[in-house]
Amino acid sequence: MIHVSSHSPHGQPPLRTVHVLGGGSAGSSTHVRSLASGLVARGVRVTVCAPTAADLTYDFTGAGARHVPVPRRSDPATVAALRLATADADLVHAHGLHSAFRTVLALGGRRTPLVVTWHNREHAEGARAHLLWLLERRVAKAATVVLGTSTDLVDRARSRGARDARLAAAALPVPRRVDLAQREKTRAELGATGRPLLIAAGSLDGHRGYDTLLDATRAWRRLDPVPLLVIAGDGPLRGALRRRIDDEGLPARLIGPRDDLTELLAAADLALLPGSREARAVLVHEALHARVPFVAADVDGIRELVGDAAELVPAGDAEALGGAVLRLLADADRRELLKDRGESQAATWPTEDETVAQVLSVYDELTKPFPFS
Repeated sequence: MIHVSSHSPHGQPPLRTVHVLGGGSAGSSTHVRSLASGLVARGVRVTVCAPTAADLTYDFTGAGARHVPVPRRSDPATVAALRLATADADLVHAHGLHSAFRTVLALGGRRTPLVVTWHNREHAEGARAHLLWLLERRVAKAATVVLGTSTDLVDRARSRGARDARLAAAALPVPRRVDLAQREKTRAELGATGRPLLIAAGSLDGHRGYDTLLDATRAWRRLDPVPLLVIAGDGPLRGALRRRIDDEGLPARLIGPRDDLTELLAAADLALLPGSREARAVLVHEALHARVPFVAADVDGIRELVGDAAELVPAGDAEALGGAVLRLLADADRRELLKDRGESQAATWPTEDETVAQVLSVYDELTKPFPFS
């Protein structure tokens, strides 16, 4: 446990911040944990309002923050819990659209500065699209500052009426290196000894493109040996995806939720991201740091994040995705080039310390006369 000082470095009472997280994606949850640790180390008091399961997974209390259990709902009881948790806050920071909406309701007409970070691009169709637009507009107009983790999210916030929207990358911890022995052990456990191993990871829901990914496996099922696709994660599509794999005899495995993504990627020959709404998906971050060649759908935010360090294909195009995998498996020089480019690209991303410093500068701007560093 990190000790929280009772005074800021300048002798002022410590700044009291409340972070609101509604369960969130792996990227946003990991970012909040990183941010909490960095803020506490700089003398800021941090409370994280999040579901109990999120604290068990990401250990906000271990970072020195106070955790207040708040479910991922917008009912009156949840809003009341948030209202109580933010009552004496100097600043509130909500992560994600739905968490921000609950926070806006909880703050009511209070003048407490509200920072909102948009990590993901939400999507809806039909009547729900208009409701999403209204929700985004309500949050954007209520926020003192909106921080977008990609340029398209900043533009979206401005189009919804944000008075102040800024680009702010959500840095994630640099993954540790995995030795060769562990790599071979992981490959053996997954059943990939002597065959190429392809890794995908993330929640199993509609916007991730997993149906496209399973369609793409037909491109490489005639290879000898047949590459194995391993998908880590859980979600509402798990049953349907498993049935497809079994019924169609696809060279793929679902391994459920895992906490060893670093080890999985270190064992992989390629990493695949068939779709995402996260501007800084954890899979991208880990793969490029681990020097794993990467193939991804060219969706909002991904090109900005990876530059020329990945093979990008049109979203929803199984033929293009399968073709990219085939070409990379057959071209060792191209794989090595992408490894080098990935490592170089990852070195350009902001560090955790730089991210904390940027966020602190925003807090300082919004909470004067509470200067701190």
